[in-house]
Parts: sequence; structure tokens; C-alpha cells
Amino acid sequence: MATVSEWVEGARPRTLPNAIAPVVAGVGAAIALDAFSWWRSLLALLVSLSLIIGVNFANDYSDGIRGTDEHRVGPLRLVGSGAANPKAVLRAALTSLGLAGVLGLTLVALSGYWWLLAMGALCILGAWFYTGGKKPYGYYGLGELAVFVFFGLAGVLGTVYVQAGRVSWDALGCAVAVGSFSMAVLVANNLRDIPTDIESGKHTLATRMGDGGTRKLYLTLVTVPYALTVLMGVWHPLLFITFVTAPLLLKPIKAVGGGGKGRELIPALRDTGMAMLAWAVLSAVALAL
Repeated sequence: MATVSEWVEGARPRTLPNAIAPVVAGVGAAIALDAFSWWRSLLALLVSLSLIIGVNFANDYSDGIRGTDEHRVGPLRLVGSGAANPKAVLRAALTSLGLAGVLGLTLVALSGYWWLLAMGALCILGAWFYTGGKKPYGYYGLGELAVFVFFGLAGVLGTVYVQAGRVSWDALGCAVAVGSFSMAVLVANNLRDIPTDIESGKHTLATRMGDGGTRKLYLTLVTVPYALTVLMGVWHPLLFITFVTAPLLLKPIKAVGGGGKGRELIPALRDTGMAMLAWAVLSAVALAL
């Protein structure tokens, strides 16, 4: 049986900024529309956290039973390492995704925007079929696009919509920025795993683009939020404060751009996630003010 600390590591807490950042940015955009609701924001955050923990356990289970994680470089995988029974990890995944569904249904019912049920269902299905099912889309190079949609566009715009009943250009800018950050985290992750993914037959975007192309993609993605900051700053000068988060990316940019491999890239995932969260917090403050 896996220990409590192993279960916590299996939930991959370093990915939580990907779930928190879109809600935080969305809250800032909602405040700018004079539509902030603390309980709707809290429910949106709990839905997002449940989804990302669910997808992490689902990936652990699906990749583990396929044998994809047998020679993985990176954080502990419960099934691949043999630390936990696959059925136990599957139960954890379904419980987390089920909780996300219940919380999402509650949010929709209380807000009255019933059409959002369709978006919630797509998010849950996207979480499972990323590596689950007979033809997981994560094995066909679509993982980055899914992250951009679910933890960028859906996360930010959904948070705004359940509070304001509409979205704004500010919200869209934040959604694209956070989505780009989230894509960069996954790109760094898949860059690290290129050798083992090729060996196991997992055709991620990184394996298709190759080492050099993947590194260029990462560097492009982490510049997008700051380009958007310049554009949005024309109307909201306080947003320029988000540039103080740029130094957080110096180490990951050096690791990715400098040819780092394997374990050398692990800190890049954490630092990119923290830069994303810091950017989201400061942009939310700027929009709120």
C-alpha cells in the first residue's frame, strides 16, 4: 500500500497552480465587471482543483496499466512504480472527477446558467480521455491544446461568466495568457519525457516536433503573457506590474533554452507554474483596482 506522502505526491501538487491561476485571473476580471461573488469564486476554485487532481490520478492509472511509466523520469507515479494498486488509483481518479462534477452542478444550479453543464461535461471527459480509453488524445499530440482550452479558456472565462453572466476582453486576454502558461508547463514536461515517450509509443506534441522545436515552442509560449500584458496595459496601466514575475522564468528558460535534459528540466515545471500563478495574482489585483 502506498503511504500518505506517496498519495500526495501521486496527486502531483506541483500542478495545482495550473488549476488556481485561471480562477484567480477570472476573479480579477469579474471584479472589473463589478460582478464578484465570493462563493461562486470558491466553488469555481474547488471544481478546478478537483479536476486537476482527478486528471493527475487518471493519467497515473492509464499510463501505468499501459506500461508508459515503467522508465519515467520525474515525480513518483503510483501505478508505474508499483506503490499502489491500479484499482485504488482508478477509484481516486473517479472520486476526484465525480467531486468536480457535483461541485460544478451545484455552481450551475445556484447561478442558473444551465448551458454550462455541457462545458463541465466536456472538461470531465477531457480529463479522462487525455490518457484514458482506447485512443487517448494525449497520445496523438493534442494534450497541449486541451490544457489551453480547459485550464485557460474554460477556467478563466467560466469563472467570469458564472459571476457576471458575460465575459470581457480583459477576461479573454487573461484566459489566453494563463492558457499559454499552462501549455508551457506541459511542453516542458513532455520535453523531459521525449526519450521515454518515444520508447513507449506515446506520440506527444514534443515527440512530433522534436527536441529543438519543442524548446522553441516553450520559449514562445512564456513570452505570450507578457506580450498580452503590453497590449492590455494600454487600457489598464497597472497590469504592467505583472512584469515583476518575469525573473521567475529565468531559470526555466535557461534550462529549456540551454539544452537541459531529464531531471534537469523538473524544476522548470515548478518555476513556470509559479510564474503563472504570480502573473495571475498580480493581474487580478491590477484589474480589481
